[in-house]
Amino acid sequence: MSSYRPYQDITRRKSRQVMVGRVPVGGDAPITVQTMTNTLTTDVAGTIAQIRRAELAGVDIVRVSCPDRESALALKEIVHEVNVPIVADIHFHYRRAIEAAESGAACLRINPGNIGSDERVREVIKAARDHGCSMRIGVNAGSLEKHLLEKYGEPNPEALVESALYHANILQQHDFHDFKISVKASDVFLAVAAYQQLAEVCDHPLHIGITEAGGRRMGTVKSAIGLGSLLWAGIGDTLRVSLSDEPEEEVRVGWDLLKSLGIRHRGVKVISCPSCARQGFNVIATVQELEERLAHIVTPLTLSIIGCVVNGPGEALMTDIGVTGGGAGRHMVYAAGKTDHTMEAGGMVDHIVELVEAKAAALQAAAAVEKIAAE
Repeated sequence: MSSYRPYQDITRRKSRQVMVGRVPVGGDAPITVQTMTNTLTTDVAGTIAQIRRAELAGVDIVRVSCPDRESALALKEIVHEVNVPIVADIHFHYRRAIEAAESGAACLRINPGNIGSDERVREVIKAARDHGCSMRIGVNAGSLEKHLLEKYGEPNPEALVESALYHANILQQHDFHDFKISVKASDVFLAVAAYQQLAEVCDHPLHIGITEAGGRRMGTVKSAIGLGSLLWAGIGDTLRVSLSDEPEEEVRVGWDLLKSLGIRHRGVKVISCPSCARQGFNVIATVQELEERLAHIVTPLTLSIIGCVVNGPGEALMTDIGVTGGGAGRHMVYAAGKTDHTMEAGGMVDHIVELVEAKAAALQAAAAVEKIAAE
């Protein structure tokens, strides 16, 4: 019997569901993609512009830092100009959480054990309830409590989980349960082990991520290993890929992770060869240009770009549109796995873009008809 297991056969960890604005997280809701702005929040126009770029890339939830009163109050303008829920990133000052809730934040990223007295905790919880905010407890290996470092000697999975449960218990003692949890580390193995342990001892939604993962290349690799391992094990309800890069790039990588595992689908999934001496056209340059020119498409579809006939026809069988390099500057185009027509090298990219756009429009129209029929 085959041991092959696509994601659809993986049993996803059962968790309760919380709402971040209108976006459900946990339960049977789709796994969502998040990012965080890196502008000064008081630069309202710049922050809005950055969020809108992330929206175009497909973001579901955006976190915005609120280090001071002016930033928390700036959310009043920001939330009305964007289409995704905003998470207010709060660290130690409970007043910032209250101000952010009053300003329209959909979620507060705050650790209740860090904000002082029980009275302050009650005030934050009241503000969250009054304004329909959920919360995220965010534990990070780089900022563990001193007593846990003394107890364990170093950041380890047990320390991260103990910290998370400590903060969670504070909220639960006040009968507040609308929160999700993260236990992040820059070390892939530490983060994965912490999430695995946490997943076994609570049913709260988990926000997964490898924090401070690095630049675009290394950060993508580390995140793919860590988040891929967790998702393949059925762990994770929302994710952020943390890169030293623009927020929209984090979103693109997050979606690529989900698409690669067959969890969610958005836009064009390109299957392409690394190229070799057999290639009938410049595969690398062609794919790079196609990825840029097809970035606007949100309809899920697949495109194979293979430089020669060794694997080209086989890949084309499994994609909506396929291109295989041939001799004499002519290349075969496949539609739904079947040979359709040949094309010349000149204008090749333009032709493929036209084909993909037409296919996406046809799929959109078919989906619209199906929706009307269902209603």
